[in-house]
Amino acid sequence: MKYLLLSSILFVSCRANNTVLNTADIELIKDSVRAMTDHLTRDLSDRGPIAWLDYFEDSPEFYMASEGSLTFENYQAAGKFINDTLVKKFVQITLHWDQLRIDPLSFNLASVASGFREELKDSSGKSIYANGYFSAVAEKSLNGWKLRNAHWSILKQ
Repeated sequence: MKYLLLSSILFVSCRANNTVLNTADIELIKDSVRAMTDHLTRDLSDRGPIAWLDYFEDSPEFYMASEGSLTFENYQAAGKFINDTLVKKFVQITLHWDQLRIDPLSFNLASVASGFREELKDSSGKSIYANGYFSAVAEKSLNGWKLRNAHWSILKQ
C-alpha cells in the first residue's frame, strides 16, 4: 500500500511540474529574453561594468564560471569584484552577440548561448578585445529576466 501511495505522489508531482510551452509561449519567452540581452549590451556601453549587476540574479543560486573555473560562487562575490576591481579598470564595455540562441525551458527559465565579441576600454582609452562563447541560464524574476548563472570561454588570440 505504501508503494502505491508513493508512486501516486511521484506521478502527480511529476505531472504538475511538466510544463508544455506552446508556440506562442516560446516566441514570447524568446522575445523577452532577447530584449534582456539587448538591454544588457546597451547598459554596458552606457554605464560600464557596473551594469552587469543589474542582470545577475541576486540569489544564492547565482554563479559564474570562466575557462573551466568557478569565477564567482555567488552574487555577492560578483558584486565585490565588479565594484572593487572591474569598475576601476574599465570605463566601458562594448559587447556584441553572434548567433544568439535562446531556448525556453519553462515559463520562467531559458537557456541563452552565443558567440561574442567584446571591447573593454580602460580609463586611458586603451582597448582590450576578446572573442569567445557565452552560455547561461536566465530566470524570470519580479524584476524581469536575470542571469541565474553564466559561463564565458575566451578564444585564444
